[in-house]
Amino acid sequence: MKNYKDLKTFDELIEFEHGKVGSASRIKYEESAQMFIVSEMLKAARKAANLTQEQLAEKAGTKKSYISKLENGKGNIQLSTLIRIFEQGLNKRIGLTFL
Repeated sequence: MKNYKDLKTFDELIEFEHGKVGSASRIKYEESAQMFIVSEMLKAARKAANLTQEQLAEKAGTKKSYISKLENGKGNIQLSTLIRIFEQGLNKRIGLTFL
């Protein structure tokens, strides 16, 4: 059983659960976390635009099943496809920040 009593920050918890930055476990966790964020942003933007997954897919030139996978954090997405979905499908601009 893991002992959490000495952990004081969220960063300490993440390191405790997933390892140090750069470790295989941490990289996998961070990729999953980023995909979750993208999936939630896509879902919220689609709903705000009052579009179904099928309508969004049609506008963006992709398939409903692909939109569904993305919204459920199950798909892998290329940057060009993400931009097309947001710009053509949702009439939104995308901005990227590199840390």
